[in-house]
Amino acid sequence: MWKYGGQWEEELVRLKTIIDKTELTETTKWGGTVYVYDKRNVVGIGGFKEYFALWFFNGVFLKDEKKKLINAQEDRTKSLRQWRFASIEEIDEAAILEYIKEAIENEKQGKVIKPSKKETIVSELLNAEMDKNPALAAAFQKFSPYKQYEFLEYIESAKQEKTKISRIEKVIPMILENIGLNDKYR
Repeated sequence: MWKYGGQWEEELVRLKTIIDKTELTETTKWGGTVYVYDKRNVVGIGGFKEYFALWFFNGVFLKDEKKKLINAQEDRTKSLRQWRFASIEEIDEAAILEYIKEAIENEKQGKVIKPSKKETIVSELLNAEMDKNPALAAAFQKFSPYKQYEFLEYIESAKQEKTKISRIEKVIPMILENIGLNDKYR
């Protein structure tokens, strides 16, 4: 259970026993314990360096009257909310069950945040290379829009033009060999 799960073993077992009192089903995703309702992620648990946590995948919809939830990555995370604990004494079974039951109700109602459409990325430097090399342009067009977006994002996320150029030099052979930017991780 996560990198620091062992240091919070007793605490995580306590959270598991509380969650087991609900209608959720335990599964493992991304190397951690996740509880699902009708195949949809509801709540997860895990140990971290400074704390152990319970997180709600659609926690943004919870009322949070006890003010326990935080957004662990402001400006990045839209739905996920964490409830962090530093000791077993902080575990309040009744409050946790209240939050989980509300999260299950939200799932039953189908409450979700729809992902926003990604902004189109244009790389003038890559376009110039493709204008010079029709084989490169044809190979790039064979990739799915998602994989094209990965290449463009990788190139255009560089701040300096020289970095963009070196990234283009790196990806040209990949594109010509029909290898996606992140294929080695899939």
